[in-house]
Amino acid sequence: MIARPDPVAIGRVVATELKPSTPHQFHFWTANETTIGIGAIVRVAEGERVVYGVVTDGFAYSDLATPLHDVIGAEGDPARAAESPTVRQEIRYWTAAVLRQIPEEPLQPVPLGQVFVASDTDVAQALRMDAYLHSATPTAIPIGLYTSGGLEAPVYLDADFLLGPEAAHLNISGVSGLATKTSAVEFLLASVFRHFPAHKGRVAAVCFNVKGPDLCFLDQPGELSDEDRRRYELLDVPAAPFEHVHYFAPLKADGVNLNTLRTHPELVDDVTPLTWGLQEVVDFAEVLLNRDDIDAKADAFIDYLRDRVLGRAFEDGFGNSHQVGTFADLDRFFRLVFDGLEMSGRSDTWRTHHIATMRKVRNRLSNISTRCKGLVTDDGPSSDLPWGSFEDRAVYVIDVANVDPLGQDLVFARAVSKLREHLERRDLGVDAVVVFVDELNKYAPGDGPETYVKKMLLDISERGRYLGLVLFSAEQFRSQVHRRVVGNAGTQVYGRMDMDELATPGYQVLSPATKIKLATLPVGELMVRHPHFTQPIFVRFPKPPVLRGRDGMGRFPAAVDLPFEDAVARQLVHMDRRVRPNQVKDLIADRTEEDVRRALAAVRQKRPEDVLAYFRKMLGGRVAADASGDATGALDATRATQFGTGPREPGAKKRAAGRGSGAVRRKACLSNGVSRISR
Repeated sequence: MIARPDPVAIGRVVATELKPSTPHQFHFWTANETTIGIGAIVRVAEGERVVYGVVTDGFAYSDLATPLHDVIGAEGDPARAAESPTVRQEIRYWTAAVLRQIPEEPLQPVPLGQVFVASDTDVAQALRMDAYLHSATPTAIPIGLYTSGGLEAPVYLDADFLLGPEAAHLNISGVSGLATKTSAVEFLLASVFRHFPAHKGRVAAVCFNVKGPDLCFLDQPGELSDEDRRRYELLDVPAAPFEHVHYFAPLKADGVNLNTLRTHPELVDDVTPLTWGLQEVVDFAEVLLNRDDIDAKADAFIDYLRDRVLGRAFEDGFGNSHQVGTFADLDRFFRLVFDGLEMSGRSDTWRTHHIATMRKVRNRLSNISTRCKGLVTDDGPSSDLPWGSFEDRAVYVIDVANVDPLGQDLVFARAVSKLREHLERRDLGVDAVVVFVDELNKYAPGDGPETYVKKMLLDISERGRYLGLVLFSAEQFRSQVHRRVVGNAGTQVYGRMDMDELATPGYQVLSPATKIKLATLPVGELMVRHPHFTQPIFVRFPKPPVLRGRDGMGRFPAAVDLPFEDAVARQLVHMDRRVRPNQVKDLIADRTEEDVRRALAAVRQKRPEDVLAYFRKMLGGRVAADASGDATGALDATRATQFGTGPREPGAKKRAAGRGSGAVRRKACLSNGVSRISR
C-alpha cells in the first residue's frame, strides 16, 4: 500500500440505485464551500484500493421535491424566501470519471470511500506519468501546470508517444485570435528542446509561417510577468527566446528583395533567400500543374524529361547537344527540338511523344517560373535549406505568408519530401524533426479534392513516426479537417472552442460541463488528451518568452523595398562585411538585372571566402546576346562552374571567342552610347 499523509477529506462517494458507482464513473458529495470544480483531480481511498478521478460535472440539490414547494413557502414573493424560519439543506453533488485504479486488477466499481483533493504525487499517479517520469531513462516533457484545487503540479507528456516511435504527432484546435495555438506550440517546442531525452538523439523543428508575422520573431525576447517566470521555473523550461533560429524566405519578383515581413534593418540579415530552379521544381510538377489539363501522356513525357534529359548530357537526334539545368536551358531545348522536327518533316512525334503533348508540357513548365517568380528562378543556381547539416535544437522558419497559394504548396511539398528523404538515409544531421503547420483547415480539409499537400500530410501522420518526422498541426475547426490527419495525432490539445464546433459529433464524448468550460477557457489554458491520460486534463502554460508577431511588427516594422542596386549590395555585405556598397554598385552599373541576379545567386550558393572577387568572376563570365537574341553560348562557362556540366554544345568555344571578353564588349557598347547590356 502506498504511504500517504492524512489529509482532510472533502467529500464522500455516494451511490444510489439510479446513479450507481461503476468501474469508470462515480459520484460524490461535498460541502457547499469547496475548492474543487470541473477538471479537478480527486482521490478515493477505501482500504487497500485507491481510485483517481477527474470531475466532469457538478450539481446542487436541496430537499425540495418540486420548485412549487419553494414558491408556496415564500407565498409567491421571491423577496420573502430569505425570511423562511428554516434554512433548507443544500449539497454539492459531483460526477467524476475514473482516471486510474490501484491495483488495476481486478477492475471493480468505485468503493463508497472518502474523497480527497489530489496532491502532486496523486496527479503523477492518476495520469500514469510515474512510468516515464521516474524511469531509468526518463522521457517526460512538460506541457503545462495542473492548477485546480489550489495545486500547481507539472503535467508531462511521454516523448515516446509525442515524438515517436510508440505514437507521434500533436494537433491543436481553437478559435482564431486568442494567441493560444501558436503560443502553445512555441512553448512546447521550447520544452521539447530542453527535455528531449539524450538517448533519443538530436532534434530540430521546421516551422512554416503561413499567416502574417506569427513566427517572424522567435529569436527576440518578449515581455514576461513574474508569474510566468515562476511557472517556467516549476516546469524547468528556460524563459528565453530560441537560441538557434534560421529564417528562409523567397525573393520578390524583382529577385533581390525578400518576400517577408522580417525586413527591419536589424533583422533582415538573418534571413536567407529561398530560391529554386528547374532541378528542384521538376520533381514536384504535380503540385504546380493543373491536374485536369495534364493527362497520362503528359505525365509520361514529364517523366521522360526528368529521367533522360535534365541534369545530364543529351543528344536530341538533330545534331544538338543539351545540358538542361535551368528553365532557360529547357526553353532552348524545346525550341531546337521543334525546329528539328519541322526541318526534318517529322512534325508529329519525337521519341514516341506527340508534338501536341510536348507543346502542352512546354507551356505548363515554362509558366512555373512566371507564376512563382521570386521563389522559382528562371536561370542560375538555387538557394535552399541546409540539407544534411541541420543543427541540434535549432528552429528553421520558412516564411511563405506573402507567397501565393501555389507557391506555398510547392514549398511545403518539397521541404517535407526532402526531410523524409534525408531522415530515411539518416544524413539530415538530426534524428527527429518537428514540422509545424498552421491552418490545417486549408491544407487538409475533410472534403474537397485530393491535393498533393494533403497527400503529404496524410503520409506524415501515418508513417512519419517511424522516421522521426513528427507533425505539430493547428486549426480552428477540428471537425472540418481530414479524419486520418487528426486521428493519427497521439496528443490532442484544445484551446477555447466555438459552441457550434462543440456541437459536432466529434465532441459527444465530453460532458456538458466540460464543453461549457472549453467554450470559456481563458488565454493560456488548454485541455489535453494523451495516450497515458484516460480522460482529458486541463492545464495552464506560461506565456512564450518570444516576441509575438504583432508586437514584433511594432518594435521592428518592415522596411520598404530597396532599389535594385542597394538590395544587391545589402546581400553581398551580409555575406562578407569587407564588401563596400559602392564597390558593388560600380560592378553592376553597366550590367543587366538578369546577369546580376545570376551572379548573386551563384555567390549565395558557393559562399566563397572572398565574396566580392567571386561576384566579379561570375559577372565577368556573362556577355551580351548576339543579334539573334541567343545568349546561350555565353552561359556555358558559368554554367560549367555552377552545375558541373559535361561537354559543351558544339561550336560554343568558337562563338565565345568571336564575341571577345566581357570588358571589351562593355567598352564597345559604351562607346556607341549604350549604357546597359541586353541579353
